[in-house]
Formats: sequence, structure tokens, C-alpha cells
Amino acid sequence: MHYQWRDENLILRCQIQPRASRNEIIGVHHQYLKIAITSAPVDGKANQQLIKLCSKWFGVSRQNITITHGETGRRKTLLIENPACLPEQALISLSL
Repeated sequence: MHYQWRDENLILRCQIQPRASRNEIIGVHHQYLKIAITSAPVDGKANQQLIKLCSKWFGVSRQNITITHGETGRRKTLLIENPACLPEQALISLSL
């Protein structure tokens, strides 16, 4: 499964597709939520854009999102503290 709940926090396993034509959630692919971002993976810019997008999509401030694993790779694990909303494309249920 591409996500799990830890109390009210969301652990999200993502696979990033950098240098995409647009920013979007593509869907679940091999137990990861595939996310396309326009930024190149240079000097942490892709990570910054990922955090910015996820903060918008999940309704939290950027400080409430942490990359807990895979900071330099395409597969990452995010900790999203107390998300205010869940994007439909992310296929995440509310069950805690």
C-alpha cells in the first residue's frame, strides 16, 4: 500500500517523475503514489517543489511535510502532519 496512517499523520510513499510537462498526481504505481513535477532534480529543487505541491494538495503548511526517506532518489517517503484534505487522485482513505 502506498500510504499508512500513524495517528493523525499520513506516511506517503511516492515515486517522483521530474522534468514532467506539468505538475500532477498520476496515480498508484507499484505500491507508490506517482507524482509528476516540472522541476529538475538539481540542488534539491525537485524536493522543494514536491513539498510545495503536497502542502497545497493536502492543505498543510510546508513545515508540516518532511521527507523521511529517499531525499536523493526518485522514491521518497513523506510524513504529512495532520492533512486537512486528501486529493482524490491520491486514492487515500480516511480510516485511521
